[in-house]
Order: sequence, then structure tokens, then C-alpha cells
Amino acid sequence: MLEEKLKEAIVGELQRQAADRPQSLKVQGANDGNRSEELTVNGKIDVGALVMVIAGSVAGGP
Repeated sequence: MLEEKLKEAIVGELQRQAADRPQSLKVQGANDGNRSEELTVNGKIDVGALVMVIAGSVAGGP
């Protein structure tokens, strides 16, 4: 359960960042129907924002 929430939080945040800055970040594999365990991420990631999302997920946030 926790593992799935963390995966969803990480993938969701990476997709959000990619949507906000498509010229700087591309995420592939996240929308695959087969629920792949692998992503291809190319570009700059706001690690601070990613950490906040992960922390919120662990703490029970949205």
C-alpha cells in the first residue's frame, strides 16, 4: 500500500513538472497501460518539490 502511494506520488510529481516545463523535462513510460515499473526521465528535476510530495505522501497527505 505505502509503496504504491509513493510510486504514484513520484510519477505524478514528475509528470506535473514535465507538463509545467516540457522544454526542460520529459517523462516517458508513466502512462503505459501495462503499469511498467520503469520510467525514462530526461531533463532537470526540481528535487525540492519532489521531496515535498514524497514527504506528504508518507505523512498521509493528498
